[in-house]
Amino acid sequence: MQSISSAKLCEILGYNQSVANVEINNIVTDSRKVQKGDLFIAIKGENFDAHDFIPDVLDKGAALVIVERMLDNVPAERQIVVSSSLQAFGKIGAYNRSRFKGIVIGLTGSAGKTTTKEEIKFALSRFGKTYATSGNHNNNVGVPITLCEMDMDADYAIVEMGMSAKGEIEELVSYVKPDVALITNVYPMHIEFFSNFEGIAEAKAEIFKSLKKGGLALINEDTNFADLLEKRALENGAKVVKFGRKNHPDVPLKLANEGEHNYYNAWCVLSLIKALGLDVKQTAENLSEFKALAGRGAKHELKLPNGGSYTLIDDSYSGQPEAMKIAIETLDKMTVSGRKIVVLGKMAELGDTSKDRHIEIGKTVANSSVDVVIGVCPEMKDMLAQLPADKKQYYFENKDGLDEFLLNNLLQNKDIVLIKGARYSSKLYQVTDCLLERGK
Repeated sequence: MQSISSAKLCEILGYNQSVANVEINNIVTDSRKVQKGDLFIAIKGENFDAHDFIPDVLDKGAALVIVERMLDNVPAERQIVVSSSLQAFGKIGAYNRSRFKGIVIGLTGSAGKTTTKEEIKFALSRFGKTYATSGNHNNNVGVPITLCEMDMDADYAIVEMGMSAKGEIEELVSYVKPDVALITNVYPMHIEFFSNFEGIAEAKAEIFKSLKKGGLALINEDTNFADLLEKRALENGAKVVKFGRKNHPDVPLKLANEGEHNYYNAWCVLSLIKALGLDVKQTAENLSEFKALAGRGAKHELKLPNGGSYTLIDDSYSGQPEAMKIAIETLDKMTVSGRKIVVLGKMAELGDTSKDRHIEIGKTVANSSVDVVIGVCPEMKDMLAQLPADKKQYYFENKDGLDEFLLNNLLQNKDIVLIKGARYSSKLYQVTDCLLERGK
């Protein structure tokens, strides 16, 4: 990040006590990564309180610490006391963003955020220096990190924002203040935290609240509550550009990855490129080289232990219901010479709708050309119960032993296997990691 003085930090955070006169060039929230001269922000986590590590980080050479209470056992001039460390981090990020001279693109959505972000970065980098959120740093810690680490020489910056509750996007976007705000789609994800589906759309639409006056709002016109999104964008003074199946730049487009969802991502990118006055035709040609990300639909040709090979579709990062349906439907349409196999883990944060959503997935599989189905975790029993007798099925209580079963008992030459499930609930990504390692 650009250098910032301790005096400026106090001004940003409204702290009027005397602190050491230092220049800060780096901010950290992980006490293990502190280096001499850093600013350390103490954040309370579910399992720890970073305030407990303050003496240690100062011993390591941290110049200043941001804390939510004054600590008696460290020098007062090394502490900036705030009501919320997370909000303080956001305010610092917002200040750093205010010094950025390029175009800032903020995006959110229920599914495909990270892939769309990377695809936009891929496209814009052909026209100028482009900076983007690293990985999926899209929450109340990740967004400030993204803003503080901005490449000030970049022409474009892309900031991804996620949410699981009302008000989260509104706070994040108040720091980002984008020139362009886009919503990929609205699905009933995190529905257990909302009273109804429309509440999720309203929460996504918060991204327009801090959009720069006259800024661009990019909206998927085919998604749920598209009219509501457009209404909220217009209420916030945005210029609305819509994209969709029937509304996108008319240029030849051939993608490396199958599935309509990948075309929606591309239509979003092309619509943005057009709105920015850049070369749409050249971008369409470039997008043919963009490949799916690890854990988000990436294809791998892997070897079997006893000879032969199979195709792994690693979609193990997320188990969102609509995304799972799309992945199954995409596999259904593929022409393959071997069997089609799906390994599906539980879907999380669905509240009272969980049983019905797992049943829906079962019906999607039942009506597909998938040959073999493996359900992982108890919730997937409802999915398996929907399958006809001609589809071979297996059940695993958890992911333990699944890799060995696939490699030594199930997979045959030319098979294609899709693995998808909620990352932290089903942990199927650990299975894909093992398959990738052993199939090289």
